[in-house]
Amino acid sequence: IVTADDTPIGEIKQSEGSEVFAFVKQELEEVLPLLPAAHSSAVGEYYGRFTKATAHFLLAKLALNAKVYSDNNWEANGKNPAGSTDFTINGQNIGAWEATIAYCDSIRKGGYKIQASYSSNFSMNNEGSEENIFVIPMDPSTYRAVNFNNYVRTLHYIHGTAFGMGTWNGACATQELMQVFGYGTDTPDPRLELCFFTGKVTGPDGNYIKGEDGTSDFEYLPMRARLEMGGADEDKRAGARWKKYEIDRQFQGSGEYVHNDFALFRYADILLMEAEAQLRLGNQAPALTLVNEVRSRVNAPARTSLTLADIEEERILELSWENWRRNDAIRFGTFTRAYTVKPESEAYRIVFPIPEDVLSSNTNLSQNQGYK
Repeated sequence: IVTADDTPIGEIKQSEGSEVFAFVKQELEEVLPLLPAAHSSAVGEYYGRFTKATAHFLLAKLALNAKVYSDNNWEANGKNPAGSTDFTINGQNIGAWEATIAYCDSIRKGGYKIQASYSSNFSMNNEGSEENIFVIPMDPSTYRAVNFNNYVRTLHYIHGTAFGMGTWNGACATQELMQVFGYGTDTPDPRLELCFFTGKVTGPDGNYIKGEDGTSDFEYLPMRARLEMGGADEDKRAGARWKKYEIDRQFQGSGEYVHNDFALFRYADILLMEAEAQLRLGNQAPALTLVNEVRSRVNAPARTSLTLADIEEERILELSWENWRRNDAIRFGTFTRAYTVKPESEAYRIVFPIPEDVLSSNTNLSQNQGYK
């Protein structure tokens, strides 16, 4: 933990995870009364800036993950963290799950709500979304240094070229992710087609894009994705690709400078966090109500019962590609599991290693447990 920018490297001490957790928690609690109640996603004085709702969101995340973050022995307890902590709200000392609910309720009182259209949160003109709590403002003219590489990194060259992008044909969804979304079944989740390109795709003219031969339709192969792939054409088209944000036809560069603000914190996540906390407290009914509020927006059928595994699945369906999967998988104890052809990982990998150049610059530091 470093609080001054002139602290010599040799004086920096290594901090336990629980210490960092306590420090961040205290900082948020102390700054909360000083923050404005404005909406960060609305263009104006506080557009893209830290507000009360942003702090409440982070405190809810801290409370929800408190048992993990306050456990320093992650290697031994990777799937069953032993840490725990209490929160003080309005002078009352309450548990982490109750605190999660309280922070989520504070955001609800701030006027946030589920947008009628799921995709409107990710459109080119998504400023002012009543669901987006904290965003990274994007505009190729005003914020030229801020790039948004998701489409560049995922789309096949042929697909990207049809829209004038210089794409890399990189990241794709795993087979397991497609199974959660119900790909290939008679009842896929409605968010599948909103979040992923699967099968044949159309270009800006609305017609199917042609493959390398110029005659057959180009087609992604979602269930061909695996850890190691060769150079065959089918391998190059393996895996469902990212689709969530509206493609900006007015992009700059190779497709990395766009107008869509990136939604970091959403109100739908608040509902799912509160649902999880309620379920962990044994409160099935309110948890169901919250989950089904999120599902109803995309006309997904209501659930009639819930388990923690169901909550994890709901978070995958609603929040895919929104940077929460690693955080969630660690909390649910599924981060180290085997998938596709990847074997199960060691528990210590839920924490990153310290880079070698950092270790060599400060003798006060030692490598995180498990790494050599």
